[in-house]
Amino acid sequence: MEESLSRKDQIIMKLLHYFITERNYNPILLQGVDNEIWLENMDDQYKIIRIVSNHIHNDEQLNFDSFKTSRIVRKIKKKTFSLKMNVLTIYTDLGDNAHLDSVKNMDCMYLYDEQDLKNYHFVEQVFPDIKNKLKFSENGLQLFIKITNDINSKNKTEAEKAEEVFRKKPPIITTMLIIINMLIFFGSIIFGVYEDSIQEFAVYGPFIRNGEYYRLLTGAFLHADIFHLLFNCYALYIIGSQMESFIGRGKYLFVYLFSAVLASLTSITFNQGASVGASGAIFGLLGSMLYFGYHYRVYLGNVLKSQIIPLIILNLAIGFFGSGIDNFAHIGGLISGALIMVALGVKYKSTSFEKINGWIVSILFTGFMIYMGIFMPR
Repeated sequence: MEESLSRKDQIIMKLLHYFITERNYNPILLQGVDNEIWLENMDDQYKIIRIVSNHIHNDEQLNFDSFKTSRIVRKIKKKTFSLKMNVLTIYTDLGDNAHLDSVKNMDCMYLYDEQDLKNYHFVEQVFPDIKNKLKFSENGLQLFIKITNDINSKNKTEAEKAEEVFRKKPPIITTMLIIINMLIFFGSIIFGVYEDSIQEFAVYGPFIRNGEYYRLLTGAFLHADIFHLLFNCYALYIIGSQMESFIGRGKYLFVYLFSAVLASLTSITFNQGASVGASGAIFGLLGSMLYFGYHYRVYLGNVLKSQIIPLIILNLAIGFFGSGIDNFAHIGGLISGALIMVALGVKYKSTSFEKINGWIVSILFTGFMIYMGIFMPR
């Protein structure tokens, strides 16, 4: 076994151990790609790491490898909604006639063994601990066993985290919100106070500026007619059930209520009439789903591209060209939902720095909309 673990096998295994267990990279499965290992981490400076094990004879082969890589990276960029994607290619077997300085569109390095890291200071700047982390006291079979066990343990931990996030959970808050909306609508009709409830609680700028601030929230629980109610409840069930399961009940309810209020503030800033409905809050959930889905785009990239983004664009287009639709509330809800999701954070993905910035921007946006909607002279 000692002899079967070649120099190339050892350096590849050490690199995999480092990038997977220390830097949270994940393997990418690519069809038609042989003798290469692709790793991705969309939160690191190098979003893609390639470890190439096949022998590259000369510059012609090297340039062809670079061209092939560029085509694959373009596809990954589209799938992951990335405008820029830094790639680091690590070659483990280069011929004397292959020169890395001939490659122009990606960073490259050649590692015969870990000692060659001293030739690539730009890599050590991004991964300052890589030199020490590639040192192992084990050799041969012991090295193979240790690295394999560590990688399996890391993969198991990451799989458990993903399973926890995406495990289907009962939509208790969503169901309660739907029931409240229905009780308010049908209750006001049964007791003959429907018109009075619209007069007293709808989102209407002049009354809100006169001190009736509760309307910013209560208007989100009123609906114009049965079709308006059923459409919003159906949308809330479809979208809300998913988001409540993904982010948890507390965060979900906060996103919903925050988006409802900010949607109302946006409405009274740009809309002269009264408005009612939960659609602003629902657009807030769509905004939060965009941010959540971006962090988990490995799992939800195709869903975002084929379903969520087209749904948002279609509904905004209907709002712009249709009549009787408060599209300003939709836009305000969409923006506020995304911002507050940044502040609340995505489990296992968001950093403290990102969440602090999210709170700062959310507070500034809220203050700006309060001034624009309520206190700006008219």
